[in-house]
Amino acid sequence: MATITLANLVKSYGKTDVIHGINLDIADGEFVVFVGPSGCGKSTTLRMIAGLEEVSGGEIRIGDRVVNDIDPKQRNIAMVFQNYAIYPHMTVRQNIAFGLYTSSLGKAEKEARVTEAAQMLGLEALLDRRPSALSGGQRQRVAMGRAMVRSPAAFLFDEPLSNLDAQLRAQMRIEIKRLHRRLGTTIAYVTHDQVEAMTMADRIVVMKDGHILQAGTPMDIYENPADIFTARFIGSPSMNLIAGAESGGRLTAAADGPLRIGIRPHDLVVGASAPAAVGFEAEGLVTAVEPLGPETLVHFDMQGQSAIGTAPAHLIPAIGETVSARAAAGKLYTFDARTEKAIGRR
Repeated sequence: MATITLANLVKSYGKTDVIHGINLDIADGEFVVFVGPSGCGKSTTLRMIAGLEEVSGGEIRIGDRVVNDIDPKQRNIAMVFQNYAIYPHMTVRQNIAFGLYTSSLGKAEKEARVTEAAQMLGLEALLDRRPSALSGGQRQRVAMGRAMVRSPAAFLFDEPLSNLDAQLRAQMRIEIKRLHRRLGTTIAYVTHDQVEAMTMADRIVVMKDGHILQAGTPMDIYENPADIFTARFIGSPSMNLIAGAESGGRLTAAADGPLRIGIRPHDLVVGASAPAAVGFEAEGLVTAVEPLGPETLVHFDMQGQSAIGTAPAHLIPAIGETVSARAAAGKLYTFDARTEKAIGRR
């Protein structure tokens, strides 16, 4: 196992900087997830750690070694890509064993490692099959097994679940978490899916335009976003952001107000009795409803501002109906409309 340190890390293509001097320490055995929209620099950062992209400035340390100029195969890391990259003419056993192709281990040790990886990943019964006879999730596990047999100091995952359907993604999230708990190996994981980030990470790193906006535990990021981008990106459905102002100690909607009032959709309750201490209240015209079983998401328009609230399962407002929505005090976030930085909770 190993720590990973990024110190003033820069990546440039010609005169264009795409990673702008980022700093991050990943602890030994920590599961860190880089999350952000396409083009934010998360995969480029991972590829620099792997040695697949040259560093333009700053340092990368794996353990106590600066690895900027060290070949990928000498960094003692293993990378699992979005594309499984397993060989169709080889069996599962052969594909997993290929991770040891250049190893000096003896035949018995190689076989023992392949067997151990297959047991951990539930592939024992599939060792003699070829990839064409496997599901997408099984193929991804084969790719993980090929990385595991090398016993690397760290695993790097680059959007490994994006090619799977929703059910398989949920299953693989749990399997990777269990694998991390069993191995205790340092993991740096890239995804654009904030649900993956929230459910898998020890710590989330939110990136935008080559900068790290915030790093923290999933609940730290969710409960205390540092800025509007992070507040909107983390959480599903996205946080409502309503132009507003403070008047008489209360926050109210105001089209040209100096604040942005953030309210999680699950905290903006439609058609229910008022909480003991109301922090925000407004009326809106229903534009869409999404019955989800245990609850209903209600989309409505408040004088030109769109918002999403939550109604009890049995309450499904009609399109065009006017509804009232309330949020309790303590459930509101405030942001400066100009800088987009967080001000505080209300």
